[in-house]
Amino acid sequence: MREALSAMTTRGRAFVAAGITALVCAVLLGQDDLTRVGALLFLLPVVTAFFLGRSRYRLGLVRSVSPGLVSTGKDARVRLDLANDGKMPTGLLLLEDHLPYVLGTRPRFVVDRMSPGRRRTVEYVVRSDVRGRFTIGPLTVRLTDPFGLVELNRTFTSTSPLVVVPRVVALPPIPLSGAWTGSGDNRPRAFASGSAEDVTVREYRRGDDLRRVHWRSSAHAGELMVRREEQPWQSRATLFLDNRHLAHRGRGAGSSLEHAVSAAASVAVHLAQRGFVVRLVTASGDEQGGSWHERGGAAAETAPLLESLAVLTASDRPDLDTRWLQDPGHSGLLVAVVGAISEHDTAAFSRMRHTAANAMAVALDVDAWLAAKPTAVEPSQAGSLRLRAQGWQAVTAGPATPLGAVWQELGLTSGLAARHAGSAGSVGRAGPVGHAGHVGSESAS
Repeated sequence: MREALSAMTTRGRAFVAAGITALVCAVLLGQDDLTRVGALLFLLPVVTAFFLGRSRYRLGLVRSVSPGLVSTGKDARVRLDLANDGKMPTGLLLLEDHLPYVLGTRPRFVVDRMSPGRRRTVEYVVRSDVRGRFTIGPLTVRLTDPFGLVELNRTFTSTSPLVVVPRVVALPPIPLSGAWTGSGDNRPRAFASGSAEDVTVREYRRGDDLRRVHWRSSAHAGELMVRREEQPWQSRATLFLDNRHLAHRGRGAGSSLEHAVSAAASVAVHLAQRGFVVRLVTASGDEQGGSWHERGGAAAETAPLLESLAVLTASDRPDLDTRWLQDPGHSGLLVAVVGAISEHDTAAFSRMRHTAANAMAVALDVDAWLAAKPTAVEPSQAGSLRLRAQGWQAVTAGPATPLGAVWQELGLTSGLAARHAGSAGSVGRAGPVGHAGHVGSESAS
């Protein structure tokens, strides 16, 4: 009751004050009619508060966010399903869902009287121009009477997550190469000697065609063995993102770091679509979204990488941590998205290049992201030139350069380097240049 009395609105308090004033005047003037008016004005909000405070509404809420993972600048739809699980009807309900300020203003809805067992559904749209992981909710329900005299607040405890990932740009296909490895059930077994039949058969499984049984291998193994019709191959790619604060310029959504994160997300999705198993490494040496071993070769699964990029922040470390190069399986295609490169970073990028089968880089002209005119201390091509001196295939990107054009230029640079290496007589590349994922299949007879 005390809670209900304290929840009176300005209108309800005005009614109480007017009722008390009318009763005092009625006593002083001896007006019975004024007494009845004063009693009505006083009792109406008090009785309303009493019954509203004694009401025990049982409301159920189901919130759904679709999609739960959305790119910056894209809409996500939030649906609220409210149900009256109690035995008495509700009054007028005012709904207000709590949102972070980057998702917009708090949505408010008015829901009419709900009978027991009835449901109401409301929807609203949220959008964020800033990447990150946000929490939607909790929902606050305001109970009010038809006269607007008393207003009680009830808050649900449930919340829903929304992940806003960086903007992904569709990239054109370019020649790519990397280290090829088997995957899945058809992963080839390493062998030092023996016939090809030892690596082109596997154990019989229920449902296999009996015409694929290889009887000679079955006799040697003591169990049924069937031929492998094909062996799909996958290529590994490491995506390196330099997220050091000192390597980037600008602030907020218009900084060079945000452009680098968007470029990394676009490259990750593009490589996964081309059949590569991708892992993301940052300047701190940490693998984001789990390594490719933990993903079990699921090349098309880029959600963990995008979620990691969504919450990626700038690092305060002054140098590059290259402990991830100690992984014996890290060789393959290496794609780097970097900011400003100093002379101190040359050794780290040199180690990266010599441990990768193919190294490609997008170097950002970070000075172009400053509000003032770019300084002449470091030329715009300095980053890519330093990488090329270490054997990288590198191009320069600015804030106004389309990412697709940068990627295509990088492909042309890679193609020229491959032809130059071929004319020089280089042999024994780690993987074929071309489409990844469905090249290199074999058939055993």
